Amino acid sequence: MRVHILGICGTFMGGLAVMAQRLGHTVTGSDAGVYPPMSTQLEAEGIELMQGYSAENLSIKPDMVVIGNALSRGNEEVEAVLNLGLPYTSGAQWLAENVLQNKWVLAAAGTHGKTTTSSMLAWILEYAGLKPGFLIGGVPLNFGISACLGESDYFVIEADEYDTAFFDKRSKFVHYRPKTCILNNLEFDHADIFDNLDAIKKQFHHLVRTVPSNGLLVLPSDDENLVDVLEKGCWSPTETLGLSSEDEAQWTVDNLEAGEGAFDVYYQGGSVGRVSWQLSGQHNVLNALSAIAAAHHVGVLPSKAIEALAEFRNVKRRMEVRAVIKGVTLYDDFAHHPTAIATTLAGLRGKVGKQRIVAVLEPRSNTMKMGVHKETLLPSLQDADCAFVYMPEDVDWVMNLTDFPNVTVFKEMAALTAAVIQKAQMGDHVLFMSNGAFGGIHQAVESGLN
Repeated sequence: MRVHILGICGTFMGGLAVMAQRLGHTVTGSDAGVYPPMSTQLEAEGIELMQGYSAENLSIKPDMVVIGNALSRGNEEVEAVLNLGLPYTSGAQWLAENVLQNKWVLAAAGTHGKTTTSSMLAWILEYAGLKPGFLIGGVPLNFGISACLGESDYFVIEADEYDTAFFDKRSKFVHYRPKTCILNNLEFDHADIFDNLDAIKKQFHHLVRTVPSNGLLVLPSDDENLVDVLEKGCWSPTETLGLSSEDEAQWTVDNLEAGEGAFDVYYQGGSVGRVSWQLSGQHNVLNALSAIAAAHHVGVLPSKAIEALAEFRNVKRRMEVRAVIKGVTLYDDFAHHPTAIATTLAGLRGKVGKQRIVAVLEPRSNTMKMGVHKETLLPSLQDADCAFVYMPEDVDWVMNLTDFPNVTVFKEMAALTAAVIQKAQMGDHVLFMSNGAFGGIHQAVESGLN
């Protein structure tokens, strides 16, 4: 079958393209931005890429067109698909029908931590010899790829609540039908598609409805929004997580080192081992507990999962150390929501102690640009000694800096870059946070410090 993918250079769609190719399909794709590293990865798989969206791209006469959720009516190629009467589907539905059928699906959902948790889980199963398939919205450094068909009945997927396609406004995760389902947390986000928090809770309730009665839901014990979701109906066993040995959850931790570089894990009150690893932050401790619990559901002993986490190398762009130049450590992180920003900075603070942290933030997500989080954004930066925020002219809301003298706002990338280079001193930790390329500031600062 000839499969043509619109929006092929996104992480999710690019991973889907690789799996389609390895299933024996002839795969092509188009995107508005065809550039490395995804373009080179896809070309290495023998996948033909087309720059830009055009009706002419469909002259190849595909048997199926898979349309990414970033595309809307009015796009020339989308309009041509409809006008020509070509068969089309969404990425999530194609995956469900062609890859996930008859698989034991393990899904990681939640506002934060999906990519890291699903990467941990996939690595634990791989380390245990289960050879899982996976599709993750990032690149786990243990694998070096974002998608793999695997060699077993197990498939790990990052379960995103964003909408499926212009013709299917349900959350993508309702297509996956997991047997093991992690619910990391739940907050308001994606204000461009959800009117309020209740609308998101409804979609999570729909996900819960798809988990079978012999499946498992894994969630923190203290997330009130997730409690609300389960009160709408729950037909599956649950296991809860807590960050204190006094918590009544099934999975708990104790004896956390400063920076959370090591901690003891308890299951139903009994010690099952001590994690010692490279990551930091209490959010990652909870991510680890989620992954251990989910792996336990498919038969992986907690002791084996703990061994795996000792060798877990995190995910590209999740507190990734890009360089250490003249004693200045430069990090790249995907944090784009106040809660994620705060927990990331708290984790780094716990790791580096009193050394200076310089936070460099681009509020780039649609929700951020709409100003939905403007009241909580500045407080989320409190663990940084100083913070620089990039607010270009197309962002039409203003932050009140009166109570935040350590924060400086920049309208121009050149001025921001120069300020970071001037500020950074030996022993500093410079943390770049954006869910995009951030205008190439990482490379510019590296060059300026050399």
